[in-house]
Amino acid sequence: MTTARNRVLFVDGLINLALGVALLCFELVADWFGVPLTDTVFYPTILGAVLFGIGIALVWECVRSKSSLTGLGLGGAIAINLCGGSVLTAWLIFGGLELPLHGLIFLWGLAAVLVLISLIELVVYASGRRPPDGR
Repeated sequence: MTTARNRVLFVDGLINLALGVALLCFELVADWFGVPLTDTVFYPTILGAVLFGIGIALVWECVRSKSSLTGLGLGGAIAINLCGGSVLTAWLIFGGLELPLHGLIFLWGLAAVLVLISLIELVVYASGRRPPDGR
């Protein structure tokens, strides 16, 4: 049976996998997405690998059996998404980035998705918790 927790973790995992692939192919997609170019693709591809790994961990957590290796849980997903969304938002507000309109739309959309998925995960987490007295 699929729980709300597994559904949001799975969607979060797919988002991280997609972002990871995009960053792994940074040199090919940066202009298309309208994001700032760098002198080297080292850091974007390393970040892409990390996001791809996080995506694998999230998906693994959803599909694993109880006796198998664990992936990344809801708390970790919330922390990662809120940190990423907050830093991206700060860059967009205070970073003085000169981006084309489609780049701004893409990055603001990404920031919104990161914060939104975090809020959904927090709601799912809170709805699954019981008070200490068991009621």
